Amino acid sequence: MESPFLTWTCPGSLVSLAVMRAAVRWVLWDVKDTLLRVRTSVGEQYCQEAERMGLKLSPPEVQLAFQQSYRHYSNTYPNYGVSQGMNGRSWWIGLVRDTFSRCRVEDPLLIDTMAQNLYHNFCSAGTWEVFPDSQKALERCASSGLNLAVVSNFDIRLEEILRVCGLLSHFSFLITSEEAGVAKPSPAIFHQALRRCGVPAANVAHVGDHYVNDYLASRSVGIHGVLLDRLDKGAQLDVPRQHRICSLDELPAKLQEHMD
Repeated sequence: MESPFLTWTCPGSLVSLAVMRAAVRWVLWDVKDTLLRVRTSVGEQYCQEAERMGLKLSPPEVQLAFQQSYRHYSNTYPNYGVSQGMNGRSWWIGLVRDTFSRCRVEDPLLIDTMAQNLYHNFCSAGTWEVFPDSQKALERCASSGLNLAVVSNFDIRLEEILRVCGLLSHFSFLITSEEAGVAKPSPAIFHQALRRCGVPAANVAHVGDHYVNDYLASRSVGIHGVLLDRLDKGAQLDVPRQHRICSLDELPAKLQEHMD
């Protein structure tokens, strides 16, 4: 049967048919909204922390304030402000402070305490929900001889989050955008991953939920990009059906077609 990865190539790609036939040896994984997600909304979690401090805030209002702050910080200080002398911790602390300030919380000491607490809270297993298909897909890929690694737009807390969620042991290495100094969709973060893998891009697959950051970016460097399309919206993005999956349960069989 014709390999589904041979029927379409990212526009502008010069990867030859012979290269595309190379066997997949490594699978790179996105994390947030691919393997796990935030258990409850950020607004709800921030309100729970505020309530512990004696404040009563509205989750919808806090959620809206968070979204506004997140856009502002992402645009002003992209990738945790690494290129501007910041790091993930200072970036998030500043964002949380700004969120509560937008909700008319005025006590700077109280805001700082909540920001510090929330930064640590998001390392706990209770904050995150591992998708039901994640653990089994990782186990099946590993048992078939594939090497697994992470390429994620995330801060340095990711290793601890994966550990407390029981997923860390599956991966040979992690590359976070904070540590890499560059974020998806830049090809540079994938080139860093390829150097760590020690194999050509044609021997590597990447799976993630974001059309640009995961699918298009990985395919632009010759990696076999697979879009995790849990809501089955890929057809609207002109993603061929053979390049997308609606569940991680579909991934091992798809990858098996590209292994010797």
